[in-house]
Amino acid sequence: MGSKIGVVDVGGGYRGVYAAGVLDYCLDHGICFDLGIGVSAGSANLTSYAAKQARRNLRFYTEYGLRKEYAGIGNYIAKRSFVDLDYVYGTLSNSYGEYPVDYVTLARNPMEFVVVATEAETGKAHYFDKRDISQDDYSIMKASSAIPYVCRPNEVGGVPYYDGALGDPIPIEKAFEMGCDKVVLLLTLPVDTVRKPDKDQRLARGIRKQYPLSAAALERRAQRYNESVALARRYAAQGKVLIVAPDDTCGVSTLKRDADNMRKLYEKGYGDGAKIAPFLSE
Repeated sequence: MGSKIGVVDVGGGYRGVYAAGVLDYCLDHGICFDLGIGVSAGSANLTSYAAKQARRNLRFYTEYGLRKEYAGIGNYIAKRSFVDLDYVYGTLSNSYGEYPVDYVTLARNPMEFVVVATEAETGKAHYFDKRDISQDDYSIMKASSAIPYVCRPNEVGGVPYYDGALGDPIPIEKAFEMGCDKVVLLLTLPVDTVRKPDKDQRLARGIRKQYPLSAAALERRAQRYNESVALARRYAAQGKVLIVAPDDTCGVSTLKRDADNMRKLYEKGYGDGAKIAPFLSE
């Protein structure tokens, strides 16, 4: 029995283009994983990876992502969501859309696929899997990507969910629980970044009245992220985890979009993908 290899993509809004580059390198060079766990934008990246659609994510970030229908204040006024997740995962991604997900390939891919979201009522992580995806129903990705206050929560089965990063920002422990021997961790911030809670605290104020437990989880997110990176570094020292992270974000942030900068960050990710094969062969 061979090793079980996992990949964890933690997302990061438009910074997710870095991990999209890493995953495209993997597609181009035949690097496969037994398990993929996606958080927020990481779930979108891994959807295209599992569907074997190289460069699809790049187009979403650098072309579709600049459209006002994709993200903008008009969406927030009309739908209470700065990012229109129905547009991203419906209008663009459905079988009749502009760039459909190859659902048949996604469904047939033997890779286990887990998408992390956070129950809005409890603030706890929920781990969806492929059984929760069907043709033209990518609601679990919408749930995983619903940044609190910036987006309204997205419902799956009548239950409202927020971004997976509240409940489990870096789910490497989940990957090991699911039997992985080695995990490739895709971060979209430099590995020595210490996240600060200021922005999360501001967003938490906007949802505290309706979802107090999610607000509390959001206030703890930076601390949990920092602790999880420290844990990942300990695993890396043991040879169990490879952390693939940019040395610089090229001016791209969660909701700040510039096509040239995103392409630069993507190219960084593509180049860093070369680190994975040597780690897997150790």
